Amino acid sequence: MKDELYALPLDDATWQKSTFSNPDNCLEVALVPGGVAVRDSKNLHRAPLLFDNAEWRAFVRGAAAGEFT
Repeated sequence: MKDELYALPLDDATWQKSTFSNPDNCLEVALVPGGVAVRDSKNLHRAPLLFDNAEWRAFVRGAAAGEFT
């Protein structure tokens, strides 16, 4: 599944960032088939990280539970 995610073209991805972020210092997220792509808004030339749906759900649950503070 991860190989399929990394094979996806991201040229047409719709990137979103939090309204709570600074203009040039945040992460951008795009929903892609089978998962989520995450990139650094100030380093757009770098490849994004890709997470399958299960990985992303686990991250969101952990963040909501305060596991990363």
